[in-house]
Amino acid sequence: ALPAALRWLILTDNRVASLPREIGERPALQKLMLSGNALETLPDSMAGCARLEMARLAANRLPGLPDWLFELPRLAWLAFAGNPCSPAAAPTARRIPWSELTVSEVLGEGASGVIHRAEWHGRGPAAVKIFKGAMTSDGLPQSEMAACLAAGDHPHLIGALGEITDHPASARGLVMPLTSYGFATLAGPPSLDSCTRDVYPDNFRISAAAATRLARGIASAAGHLHASGLMHGDLYAHNIQWRADGECLLGDFGAASTYDPADPRPARLEARAFGCLLEELLAHCAAEPTPELAELRDRCLTDTPDERPGFGEICQNFSTEG
Repeated sequence: ALPAALRWLILTDNRVASLPREIGERPALQKLMLSGNALETLPDSMAGCARLEMARLAANRLPGLPDWLFELPRLAWLAFAGNPCSPAAAPTARRIPWSELTVSEVLGEGASGVIHRAEWHGRGPAAVKIFKGAMTSDGLPQSEMAACLAAGDHPHLIGALGEITDHPASARGLVMPLTSYGFATLAGPPSLDSCTRDVYPDNFRISAAAATRLARGIASAAGHLHASGLMHGDLYAHNIQWRADGECLLGDFGAASTYDPADPRPARLEARAFGCLLEELLAHCAAEPTPELAELRDRCLTDTPDERPGFGEICQNFSTEG
């Protein structure tokens, strides 16, 4: 049932309790979406999936993640929240009654929820995300909420101001900062053709200075998360709001997972995602980028995960550049 040239496999929200050994014999496999199943193990044959770049394993029954998963040469986007191996984040959240909010037009909609413009009485404009309550390819909405609240404050993160209470339909939701005027989404999500890589407009250009500033901001945000044992899991241009001067904000915690911050492997995995972002930015630079940025891209994209820098080192690289 699995074609030899299989590139995508999406089995989200089913009753899959085990995977066949043959899945590891599909050398073209790049994207594997398995959130919301009943998996307790992954076949060791998957260590041969050398082209696998995205794996969604959230909301299963995995007591641990196999070592070979973190040794895959191209894996960059991983979600595993909602498993016994990923302790649930338990942040202390401010509770914001629905009666304190006046919700207006829709600003956007994703797989997990709908974002509205709102007025938080006495505090000014805000954004409100109302969750749909259904399993998504990234995982469970409650995992996203917990991660967003646990992310804390950072100048380059779109975090949460608090959790909504007393919604008239008993829906769950978050109050978030409203992105300032002038920000736009950096790129579109992957297409059927690109599979795992974001899609930029044909005429998209960014200055070398703006690319460096944007990369510095995202590295700082990712470093902040990993220092707390939180992996974003979806570090993509389509989850970044930016301005032409390079100012940026990273959002969408739908694929975020918690882990022991003493384990360096998740950060080195996400360093490859950061390398993919650098590769895209440099490909669209209006002028020749700095050699240092190109060198950092190459180090983050190496097929040997242990040779990739952690985000502390990545951030230090930008500090050295000034």
